[in-house]
Amino acid sequence: MIDLRSDTVTQPTEAMLDAMQSATFGDDSRDGDATVMKLEALAAEKTGKEAGAFMPSGTMSNLVAMLAHGGRGGEVLVEEGSHTLNAELGGISGVAGLFYRGIPGDRGAMDLDLLREAVRPTTRNQMGTALIWMENTHNRAGGAVLPLTHMQAVCGLARENSVPVHLDGARIFNAAAALGTTAKNVAQYADSISFCVSKGLSAPVGSVLCGGAKFIERARAFRRMVGGNMRQAGPLAAAGIVALENMVERLPEDHRTAKRLAQGLHTIDASIVDPETVETNLVRASVRASGLKAADWSAEMKQRGVLVSPCATWDLRFVTHRHIGDAEVDHAISAFAETWKQFGTTDKHR
Repeated sequence: MIDLRSDTVTQPTEAMLDAMQSATFGDDSRDGDATVMKLEALAAEKTGKEAGAFMPSGTMSNLVAMLAHGGRGGEVLVEEGSHTLNAELGGISGVAGLFYRGIPGDRGAMDLDLLREAVRPTTRNQMGTALIWMENTHNRAGGAVLPLTHMQAVCGLARENSVPVHLDGARIFNAAAALGTTAKNVAQYADSISFCVSKGLSAPVGSVLCGGAKFIERARAFRRMVGGNMRQAGPLAAAGIVALENMVERLPEDHRTAKRLAQGLHTIDASIVDPETVETNLVRASVRASGLKAADWSAEMKQRGVLVSPCATWDLRFVTHRHIGDAEVDHAISAFAETWKQFGTTDKHR
């Protein structure tokens, strides 16, 4: 079975398994664990921040960032298609006690004029802006990369209004690879950043929240509040260290296979995807012209040996990773072509 549902399905490397066997077993929630502290320091260095805190997931890292940045009742300004609004089950309001305002954008980049208009102070009649939020790469925009000029403009606007900026950088190393730069250069336009080691970097579990030393110390308290203290987390952190040290340089290969996949799907029907929009390892494919909804497409593809996730009523999301090479891509294209031939060529579906 070829699994293109997400890069979270990646298995740990032999080097990770070896590192996990020799990891320390200190209590991260008490005196700290040497392996966890090494991962946190490495993550902070990679993102240009003072400190980091290791957490079980990106969703938790984002939630803790909201809690540590904002007071209850403040407003978060975030692109309307962002992952935190569409896939993190309302933690922004239900747990962090914050309101949000979705800002329209283009491929994940908020409209700067609308963002500027939305920033406001706290008065007796309104809650002010507590946090500005960016996402890079942008999941619902098909792995689109925010240009550094856009990030700089958002950061500048936030600074003018004394508002902190958080970057949901779950795949920041993919963004950096696509931009031909470093994660530190991308992260400079945010006060805090979260990223995952469990996606394309292939570690089994974990995310790191990075920011200023005082911010991270505050974040540790909120991590405990939401159940994120992992006790003897050394083995998990050991895999994360290998991920950061050994797995970043290979990410462009995933971008190449994603582009190959997009080109193959485009050949089947031009309405499915424009390969020029594929910048990283995500391919968002429209099946609307077939008349068969994405959930049904997912079931059909599974019968042909390919796992792929529906991400909207008429859209599928393919994600390439280190277990996906040219042979797997070609098989997925062939399976898609067979399904398209079955459902996408009759007039009743057009």
